Amino acid sequence: MSTVGEFWMWPVFIIFVLMMLAIDMFLCGGRKAHRISMKESLAWTGVWIVLALFFNLLLWLYLSHAASRAIANDYAIQFFSGYLIEKSLSIDNIFVFLMIFNYFSVPAEYQHRVLLYGVIGAVIMRLFMILGGVWIINEFHWVLYIFGFFLLILGIKMFIFSNEKKDLDKNILLQWMKKNLRVTNAFHKESFFVTQNKLLYVTPLFLVLVLVEVTDLIFAVDSIPAIFAVTSDPFIIFTSNIFAILGLRTLYFVVANLADRFHYLRYGLAILLGLVGLKLIASYWVKIPIAAMLVTILVILTTCMILSIRRTRKLKIQ
Repeated sequence: MSTVGEFWMWPVFIIFVLMMLAIDMFLCGGRKAHRISMKESLAWTGVWIVLALFFNLLLWLYLSHAASRAIANDYAIQFFSGYLIEKSLSIDNIFVFLMIFNYFSVPAEYQHRVLLYGVIGAVIMRLFMILGGVWIINEFHWVLYIFGFFLLILGIKMFIFSNEKKDLDKNILLQWMKKNLRVTNAFHKESFFVTQNKLLYVTPLFLVLVLVEVTDLIFAVDSIPAIFAVTSDPFIIFTSNIFAILGLRTLYFVVANLADRFHYLRYGLAILLGLVGLKLIASYWVKIPIAAMLVTILVILTTCMILSIRRTRKLKIQ
């Protein structure tokens, strides 16, 4: 597995992630019930974005010294493009999380703990999925074309059904848990398990946690293949993925407060998935520069945001 990441970089990065999660737990109220304000969520979202950009700068400086300026530029663009793709697609995760929390009527002060455990689970899952995906592609390069067709079909499906509301009552996993687990009728603060009449029960918050983890697993199957359109380096894939995931918890509270203003964003994400799929399919015949891909991503997201803002203003005027 060829990678720009030296052996020592992996444990250093993982230690950094663990430290940031610990800081997040204490400073962002992860250990107790806490309603995260819009101001707090915006501040922390900014912190995670700045950290990702600072990491990219350090990587660029290191490669400029250890290799060459051209190589440093190439990998810096790969990281930023991968980060932007994963960050964008994580917003679709958030819309599903919002639906789950609303379905269970989870109080705002309990949501952040579920998301914290969701982030930890996502970090672990994605490490194994990324390493496994890189190994598969190294052994069977043609799998990239399957990824491409998968993402293209997914993008078309997302575009067509972007406004379709999902019914959690028909969710097979939720039906199974309700049928086979002892579930309390109400929340017990932030507890996932409680004992009643000497029997162990799970709380509705545990059902929410399971659905959040499974949702992230499903979205990882979508988003991880997408990043192979810009890089095949496991260190770049892992670090850009993790930085996008680390800011997911606080970004959720930003999106939750502004969800009605992102009308066209899911259409943009669908177009983005489709284009990434086409790039993977055409990669054998056409080599599209990563810089061009990065510009395309920025144009799509910016256009969708502008259209969404204009639509919101028109609705307010009416």
